[in-house]
Amino acid sequence: MLWPYVLNLLRERPMYAYELRDAINEKFGFRPPMVSCYLVLNKLEKQGYTSSEWKDQRGRPARKYYKITPKGMELFKQVGSYFRELAEKLSA
Repeated sequence: MLWPYVLNLLRERPMYAYELRDAINEKFGFRPPMVSCYLVLNKLEKQGYTSSEWKDQRGRPARKYYKITPKGMELFKQVGSYFRELAEKLSA
């Protein structure tokens, strides 16, 4: 279940896929395969939870940056509440 990590990081700022993977590794301690990152990003965008735009990189290939949408923020809040409730039940 990679998508909550992706939405969490995109709340901070827009990122491109490789940057997201490295940030997941740095912040959460695991490095997902790139194919998984792309699959999740693609699905989140199709469902309206993220949007993307291509940005030129001075003399290098353009990068596709992803950002969270208001719909994605709402989903993230809901999943946060769910995980908090689950943690409370498991620790009881």
